[in-house]
Amino acid sequence: MKGGIIRCKRIYEVPSPDDGMRVLVERMWPRGIRKAEAAIDLWLKNIAPSSGLRQWFGHEPARWDEFQQRYREELDNNRMAVDELLRLATTHDLTLVYAARDEPGNSAQILRDYLLLNPAGH
Repeated sequence: MKGGIIRCKRIYEVPSPDDGMRVLVERMWPRGIRKAEAAIDLWLKNIAPSSGLRQWFGHEPARWDEFQQRYREELDNNRMAVDELLRLATTHDLTLVYAARDEPGNSAQILRDYLLLNPAGH
């Protein structure tokens, strides 16, 4: 199986066969979703923004640019989780599943861009 496509999708959208491997990239399970209906293949909690960063951001638009920078710094220091996703992306299409209402301004989008710009070993 060839991989390489990395998408983002809100957990409240219906899963699709085109999603490939569905990876939940949230620290907490999203409200109102049963695990069976979510069709999650992997829940990678530790790749989500830290609780402190998430609380500081509070979805305040004025903090968005700094939130992105701080989250990328967290990812720089979390190579084990980043490399796990990059390895999966070599053999599977990935859908990074998130719960935030903000589209495209959410951490899954930042993570997707980070993965595409920071291949394994860099």
